Amino acid sequence: MKLIFKGVVQGVGFRPTIYRIAKELNLKGYVLNKGSEVEVVIDEKKDEFIKKVKENLPSIAKITEIIELIDNRKFSDFKILHSKTGERQSLIPIDVGICNDCLQELFDKKNRRYLFPFTNCTVCGARYSLVKDVPYDRERTSMDDFKLCKNCQVEYKDPLDRRYHAQTISCPKCGPKYFLYDKKKKNLGEKDAIKRFANQIDAGKIGVIKSWGGMHLCCNISQISRFREWYGRPQKSFALMVKDIKSARKFADISKDEEELLLSKSRPIVLLNKICCEEVSPGLNTIGIFLPYTGLHHLLFSNLKSDALVMTSSNVPGEAMITTDEEAFSIDANIYLLHNRSIPNRVDDSVVRMWKGNTFFIRRSRGYVPEPIAVSYSNRILSVGAGENITGAISNKKNVYATQYIGNSKYYSTLGFLEESLDYILKLIMKKPNIDAVVQDLHPGYDSRIVAKNFSEKFSAPLFEVQHHWAHAVSLLVDRKLDESVVLTLDGLGYGSDGTYWGGEILVSNFLDFNRASHLEYIPLLGGDQATRDPRRLVFAIFKKFGIEKFFTGNEATILSKLMGKSPKSCSLGRVLDALSCYLNICTKRTYDGEPAMKLEKYLSIGKYKYSFDCEVKNDVVGTIDLFRQLDEKIKKPLNEKEKADYVYSFVKTILDNLTKIAIENSNSLGINNVGLTGGVSYNIPIVEMIEEQVKKAGLKLIVHNQIPNGDGGISIGQNAIIGHKLSS
Repeated sequence: MKLIFKGVVQGVGFRPTIYRIAKELNLKGYVLNKGSEVEVVIDEKKDEFIKKVKENLPSIAKITEIIELIDNRKFSDFKILHSKTGERQSLIPIDVGICNDCLQELFDKKNRRYLFPFTNCTVCGARYSLVKDVPYDRERTSMDDFKLCKNCQVEYKDPLDRRYHAQTISCPKCGPKYFLYDKKKKNLGEKDAIKRFANQIDAGKIGVIKSWGGMHLCCNISQISRFREWYGRPQKSFALMVKDIKSARKFADISKDEEELLLSKSRPIVLLNKICCEEVSPGLNTIGIFLPYTGLHHLLFSNLKSDALVMTSSNVPGEAMITTDEEAFSIDANIYLLHNRSIPNRVDDSVVRMWKGNTFFIRRSRGYVPEPIAVSYSNRILSVGAGENITGAISNKKNVYATQYIGNSKYYSTLGFLEESLDYILKLIMKKPNIDAVVQDLHPGYDSRIVAKNFSEKFSAPLFEVQHHWAHAVSLLVDRKLDESVVLTLDGLGYGSDGTYWGGEILVSNFLDFNRASHLEYIPLLGGDQATRDPRRLVFAIFKKFGIEKFFTGNEATILSKLMGKSPKSCSLGRVLDALSCYLNICTKRTYDGEPAMKLEKYLSIGKYKYSFDCEVKNDVVGTIDLFRQLDEKIKKPLNEKEKADYVYSFVKTILDNLTKIAIENSNSLGINNVGLTGGVSYNIPIVEMIEEQVKKAGLKLIVHNQIPNGDGGISIGQNAIIGHKLSS
């Protein structure tokens, strides 16, 4: 009997598990890694064997399919045979945080890997970030530069050892090393490099750490003001890496679900309700926290006085993360802790938020990529996403593989990163890469279209365009395995099929078509993109409709007034929230994407519905402009924080109640038992709960994301699914 196991079965201890079970059952035959699958031949006890394999599956292994074939060959023993290239539908394992066994070895003075920061085994450590090709063998990883010593060879060849065929194992004798450098690139040596780096951080220095898939910038919390000034990031939040879960509780309230996520093998950054450290995430009610996931991180905390570090990806905001030493030195930090292993694949930290058991991915990257997502079509579609916070995606044989988080496509380095990442996935999943179609966003100004054009020409594949918010809606359908839904698609901006900018939509969506059932009222974007960067322009445009000038006077007001009829228009809820934030002096200057709207969440979380507004709904267009006039008339004196929160809550709830009511009516008339919610605004938990309250009252179910990003990181999957269904229908 021949058994073909498909799934995550490489580099995860799968073959030694097969070997041990076969020996335990006295079976004869072999196990063979064939690049995209594992082939097993056994002479008897098939059902018992499969049952035991499933019961004893290694923690990061995953079986997606078992194919049974007839094979009557006779063998005298059970053996592990050498890898073959095979077909290529590879499921390379994810990067996984250090396991407890390796962690114990790390601090065991009697163990030969004592204080060795690259300690790992078959169930933990870097994987995707260091793989160059499949099959997943050492010579196709960045560990190929480090020849195994005799002791590691013994472990590697022993089927009963937990490091059997662990492609990335090493030890202090044969493995990579960390070195300390100063800002002048001077190598300060290997000895006690981690301890000396920790001492420098304790002393207030800004450092760079080379990790698995890139570099981190770090500093002590006490230095955050200086760090912000040095890094040019005055307001945007940073993440904290904390020593352990006990330390995490000093900074945030943590639910059981959130604790499980923090401690999971993927070790993402989790957005939590903040208790303290306002300077880490100014104006927000959340704080991003993650736990150590490499041996280095644990060693660092064992030498630090502090139990928390400010940690952020080392890159120019929006651009690709730095991976080489030369790039790192260009940052001009005070101190550098760099290792001598190359990084084939940039992989940023993943960022997630929990809501009622659902995982909202803000950034789906390390610890989750390249896990595929099942789809119903077999076409080979390549999609490039939107403009900012992008990912790419490729489908093949009823799976879609999204790239890691890429960044902002307006940067040249990020475009190159997108193209490289898509090329890399193609190489992993296809022996002879070929593409049936390429998909891009409808927006004519997105630079990601350059990458789409390149792939279209390279493979002589047709190039399709997909409307931004339809792609959002379909990404939700894929996520929740639905065929259709009435979806609230709420975000910042997306190019509409009518040439305006959408972002406050109700789309009745399936995989083949959509109907725009409703949207918010249009607001002029004075100066186009400039209005997204300066929310005062939004407020000016709104109140100019009533003959009132806000924020601008004199020549500036005259110029902006002339733009009123000429500027592009937007119905985006994100822009309405920006305008509200600006009007109430919560955030009048945007220093990072989404800042004014994001800073409203703190107020929404404590506000109550105390003020009524008359919201006009005409021809399924929900009015927003007159709400600002009403707000202006209601406020007669300076507001305290609680009053401000109640106005914010009442204002936003008025809009959402009217929009949700229309969505519910459409669901009922079409016999659909749910209402969907997607887009960047859906990361805002109070907004999600306002919508859920109305949907539940109507006897329907609110559908939200769980494995595909709510925001623009999910666009590539939505694009992919739309054209995949179009070509297979």
